[in-house]
Amino acid sequence: MDIKCIYVSVLLVVADGLDVRGPSGPLVVPLGSSVVLPCYVDELLLTEGLEVEWRRTGSESLVHLFLDGKSQAQKQQQDYQDRAHFFTDQIHHGNFSLRLDNLRAEDEGQYTCAVYSQQDSGETVVEIKIERLLVSGSDASVSASVGEDVTLNCFVDSHIAPEHIEQILWKKTDGNIQVLLYQNNQALPNSSDERYRDRVGFFTAEIPKGNFSLRLKSVRTEDKGVYVCQVFAGGLSASATVELERLGLSSLHIAVLIFCFVAGSGAVLLLCCLIYYRSKNTVTSSTIWNLQLSLIFFPNFCLFFAFVFWGLTEGFLHETITCCALYILRPVMLITALPCLKYLQGNVKTWIRFFKITREFSVFTIILHSVIFTNVWRRHGHANFALCIISGIFFGFVVLVCVFLNGGLFPLYSFLLSFFQLFHLLFSLELPSPAFLIVAFVQQILLIYIPFLPLVEAKVKFLCQRWITLLWITTLLHIVLQIYFYLGIFQKENESVEWTCVISFLEVLRMMVVFENSMPEEVLFSGQRQQHQTETNQQGSKKLHLCHEIMYMFGAVVLVLLSSVTLTAELILKARE
Repeated sequence: MDIKCIYVSVLLVVADGLDVRGPSGPLVVPLGSSVVLPCYVDELLLTEGLEVEWRRTGSESLVHLFLDGKSQAQKQQQDYQDRAHFFTDQIHHGNFSLRLDNLRAEDEGQYTCAVYSQQDSGETVVEIKIERLLVSGSDASVSASVGEDVTLNCFVDSHIAPEHIEQILWKKTDGNIQVLLYQNNQALPNSSDERYRDRVGFFTAEIPKGNFSLRLKSVRTEDKGVYVCQVFAGGLSASATVELERLGLSSLHIAVLIFCFVAGSGAVLLLCCLIYYRSKNTVTSSTIWNLQLSLIFFPNFCLFFAFVFWGLTEGFLHETITCCALYILRPVMLITALPCLKYLQGNVKTWIRFFKITREFSVFTIILHSVIFTNVWRRHGHANFALCIISGIFFGFVVLVCVFLNGGLFPLYSFLLSFFQLFHLLFSLELPSPAFLIVAFVQQILLIYIPFLPLVEAKVKFLCQRWITLLWITTLLHIVLQIYFYLGIFQKENESVEWTCVISFLEVLRMMVVFENSMPEEVLFSGQRQQHQTETNQQGSKKLHLCHEIMYMFGAVVLVLLSSVTLTAELILKARE
């Protein structure tokens, strides 16, 4: 909305005769209101023979005329009829001011007040200058391809110099997201929302010309929408909107689609080949082994590169790092479930066992907490440096414990790691309530209790037949409590559910590590080793082998297909919105 006001400044011209005066300073009047153009003398004049003439300077347009003791309204130019008036009762006192009603934009200019008496004359020039605050953007919508740079126009036309403008605010109307703020004659990039930080800026050389256009770098699909440029100056405000639409897919997006398609179709094709060759007794084990390795590595590496390109285009640092880490580490988990592992011999088997779940858990933990620490540093690096230092210290402890986790004393290192992880999260994120500390404490107790359950079972006869059931109940309770805890601690984050899912996956890895290091496979069947030991172990081995088959198929094929379809659908939907 354009708001215009009127500045009235008076230039006094002193004639040789009458000393005609005006006001000492400007008069500010809103557009559409009335303004008094001052014109007066300090001495009394007789109305007989007195003539007062108001004209537009530089033209013959007669604004008003006082002659023969009365106003001559019939001689006014048509544009000023019924709008320009004398104070007739004040003229004999030397007040020749003119009231101009319903001010218009075309009233801007200079006006001459000429006074003629029987002996002397004089005049003064009054300049009406429109004080305006006009903000204009782009008449048409702006289009760009994803990954390109785009300019959103915002031009300010005002009597106020750009260096005196109080504030320029760029916002995205969808979600009321602050894009960039200009205040105190400088841009404030730290005030931008995280999605736009380091991607937006002004054209500094153009600001003195009133050009506050926004430069948006590396356009993403989520940038599509309506943007508003709000200007505040001199108690006035005005705005203009610009729409960014029709975002096309970039070459990186096309690469994401290709990798998703190759990952999904490749997983299905390799699975079909594996089923076919395993059904033929003439095929060597090395061929099946190569197919299984291909099914493990090829689709997951394709998704790894798909998320790398997705991160380069959309800029989701946290999502990109965690997903890339997940897909690059998933083969480690799949190898442990590889059905033919028991048939492998020599160096190959040793090499595979080197990449066990404990190492995957350690690497994924370090990557995840590095993302959390980076997030804290970006948010509070300038405002709360002490918090960043404390968060960094606990992150360092997490890394240190993860390095030693693969050695001995697993229960001790596992407890220390859980303790440092907890405090790293507490210092990095805001705790919603002190009650959540109780939940975290119970979690730690359960985590300590689980590894010692087999030892308790060996000494307590009552638990001989029931300790596995108790183990499952304890494990499920631990997982439920940790999901509740993380949902609460991440509730103020933009992607709280996603964060909770990622850390829940980390907790599942933790439980697998606990079982692997604290409960060897033979312990799981120790409850009935006094009776039917051979039969029970065989049944347990078959069930364990079946679990490995299911986990192998789910991780190698199903999750790959779900991830490929989900990422492809999200990309297509964003492009269409």
